[in-house]
Amino acid sequence: MEEVCLNSEPVFEEGDEYELEGDFTEHDNVTGETQRRKDPTAPTVGLEFDSFDEAYDFYNIYGKEQGFGIRVSNSWFRSKRKERYRAKLSCSSAGFKKKSEANNPRPETRTGCPAMVVIRLVDSKRWRIVEVELEHNHQVSPQIKRFYKSHKKMILAAKSAQPLPEPVTEIHTIKLYRTPVMDVGSNGYSNFTESEGLNSIDLSKHLELKEGDAHAVYNYFCRMKLMNPNLYYLMDLDDDGHLRNVFWADARSRAAYGYFCDTVAIDTTCLSNKYEIPLISFVGVNHHGQSVLLGCGFLGHESVENFVWMLRAWLKCMLGQPPQVLITDQCKPLQIAVSEVIPNARHCYCLWYIMQKVPEKLGGLKGYEAIKRQLHKSVYNSLKIAEFETSWAEMIKCHELGENRWLQILYEDRQMWVPVYLKDTFFSGMIPIQENESLTAFFDGYVHKHTSFKEFVDKYDLALHRKRMKEVVADLELRSSSFELKTKCNFEVQLCKVYTKEIFKRFQLEVEGMYSCFNTRQVSVNGPIITYIVKERVEVEGKEKEVRCYEVLYETTQVDIRCICSLFNYKGYLCRHALNVLNYNGVEEVPSRYILPRWRKDFKCRYLLHHGSSNIDVYNPVYWHNHLYKLALPVAEEGAQSEEHYKTTLQALEELLKKFHLVEDTLV
Repeated sequence: MEEVCLNSEPVFEEGDEYELEGDFTEHDNVTGETQRRKDPTAPTVGLEFDSFDEAYDFYNIYGKEQGFGIRVSNSWFRSKRKERYRAKLSCSSAGFKKKSEANNPRPETRTGCPAMVVIRLVDSKRWRIVEVELEHNHQVSPQIKRFYKSHKKMILAAKSAQPLPEPVTEIHTIKLYRTPVMDVGSNGYSNFTESEGLNSIDLSKHLELKEGDAHAVYNYFCRMKLMNPNLYYLMDLDDDGHLRNVFWADARSRAAYGYFCDTVAIDTTCLSNKYEIPLISFVGVNHHGQSVLLGCGFLGHESVENFVWMLRAWLKCMLGQPPQVLITDQCKPLQIAVSEVIPNARHCYCLWYIMQKVPEKLGGLKGYEAIKRQLHKSVYNSLKIAEFETSWAEMIKCHELGENRWLQILYEDRQMWVPVYLKDTFFSGMIPIQENESLTAFFDGYVHKHTSFKEFVDKYDLALHRKRMKEVVADLELRSSSFELKTKCNFEVQLCKVYTKEIFKRFQLEVEGMYSCFNTRQVSVNGPIITYIVKERVEVEGKEKEVRCYEVLYETTQVDIRCICSLFNYKGYLCRHALNVLNYNGVEEVPSRYILPRWRKDFKCRYLLHHGSSNIDVYNPVYWHNHLYKLALPVAEEGAQSEEHYKTTLQALEELLKKFHLVEDTLV
């Protein structure tokens, strides 16, 4: 058997492929002029060259035009003849430099960039591109005047030739071995151009990394990329090579976003509480009402520019599909960034985050307890805007709070966080609207104030594993358990067959709550629309009961119903008041329009059935992966139902993989 040797370092002199320090100016020579007149061909699987040098020059020219340098990062040799038969040409920002023992080592300028091409010797005479990764995890642009040693060699080669030969930019012997059928540039990575506004980023702000942090993060991405090919990660560096921001999302997060992209919360708790890791999380809610991670990032500084970068990275990762509703903390830079990057989303502040700040902001005031009670009454009990305005004004006047700046800002932003102003917005149950409701951060229990970057990348896997196991267990319970009925109401019987267990339990509380409603009466008729008043006894401050009146509109022809409490928009299922009116009118089942697909037991299967492959870009491997991944999840869930199902699924998958290997063998 032929012995194979793999070099982990470049075969040229170590410094030759690295980026030069300092400022350099490009020379306007024949080579440069020719290159500017003619855009180079993008590397594509199947392109062939007559020599290794020709392939190297081709990629080097492409890199110069795009704004990055290259180096030979790996070479494979046949040890007996010292003949190179395979090589990997990488972006000069690939990998990381070896740790220096110097007192003042140079800052790390590499990013672990994945951009590369792999070339292989075929038929002992031609070099063919067999693998391509076009996208970088850092900004590249030909407008950024940085000089790389690989480009210097290209210019020197053109100058030293006497007489001047044809410019080295011209590659005449490119042969297309196999016509590519995919856009190799759309493989899950992302890079932003100058036109996307990144030139204005404040270069002085970057992540404060301790020794070993950068390597820990990069090694984690490398390890995950091997196990999770659809992992997406992006690093943002300033011109001095300092890491400003990082974003990543794994395959499951990207697949989950396809299902649950209606409402997304951006959790910046670690930023507002000044944790050691400036973690930012994108979180959604699945069909069990559980939190699902839709992406993560490290933010170097809470500036508009950095938030813009993070949002664009996330949106690019999710194939440009924005959420309908975006929930965040009350953060002005983030608000500005959202309005710029996702202008059509309904941006709201999280009520729970705001109410958690009340002790800090108002705790030192005279009459704090009375102020807090009045504030809670204004926010949680107001059913109409006029009620809120009156109650708020009374609080300000009674406690002489007119000069309190925090309350002034809250009032100015009231349309973004007070429930009475958000009744037309669907929240998927992601915001608490009652005093006794709370909110738990996705990484709660895994991250504390002094968690380091190195610790977090370890805990990240553990947190995701446990969260996803909860979803798997909940899915399995749907098949093996039946729901206990607590009433004889038809609504309960109907939806126990439809909703997932957790959502049914929440809806069940509303069915039980129908019995606390009384004196349902019709107060007006306007054509087919009838207005009812439903009275309910509710607990006040945990013990006292008071009677509240809820206005419910009922449209008789379409069986359309809306309650002033707007629970359906907040939580995604009908409230007790609406159910009471339906029951009053002899309607025995909840109309289908009020049974949201996202809460159904079979939501994922129904989603795939209705969305199918009509929206799939047949030339984009990212879409292929996402679509196949979604299709495979139900197969895995079915296969885990029993030992017999497991064996059948395993056999089918093994046979499918064998077919793929046979196809690959015929193409080599």
